[in-house]
Amino acid sequence: MSGDTATITGAAGRYASALFELASDAKKADKVEADMAALATLLADNDDLSAALASPLVEADAKLGVVGALAEKAGFDELTGNALRVAAENGRAGALDSIAAAYARLAAQARGIASADVTAAVALSDKDIDALKASLKRALGREVDVRTHEDPDILGGLIVQVGSRMYDSSLRTQLEGLRTAMKEA
Repeated sequence: MSGDTATITGAAGRYASALFELASDAKKADKVEADMAALATLLADNDDLSAALASPLVEADAKLGVVGALAEKAGFDELTGNALRVAAENGRAGALDSIAAAYARLAAQARGIASADVTAAVALSDKDIDALKASLKRALGREVDVRTHEDPDILGGLIVQVGSRMYDSSLRTQLEGLRTAMKEA
């Protein structure tokens, strides 16, 4: 678990930690986790909403209203809705996706599951993801929740980050290493 704690920092981590603690004390951690996962999906699927919440051009009161309406319409638990409104009141409406991601990591940690962010040049198939999960489980000795991202700039290979540890087998990094070695020769 200590390897993942480095990923839960900053303002989003503080909001997520406070919410997780309150939800755990109220025996609502699973419900709030489901709410936060639904929020993350909603924000990921709606670029206009995410942009509006992050925009300095949108009034804080308008963001607060949107967040409140969103929580009510989605049927979020009162605890989740209150936490989202507090974040919006404090100017963190644009960080709701990061707060949701940090909450998911905290919930996974509480269940003994490690979180891994995997970057690949192209989308990984389900078979590739399953093989990667199995490999990480063997290496870490526990279940691993894998989140994938695409970045064609890495050219090939993978970049895997688990907590503060990063494993970079990207082709871009290998080529840069070769370039550096050739300059020094």
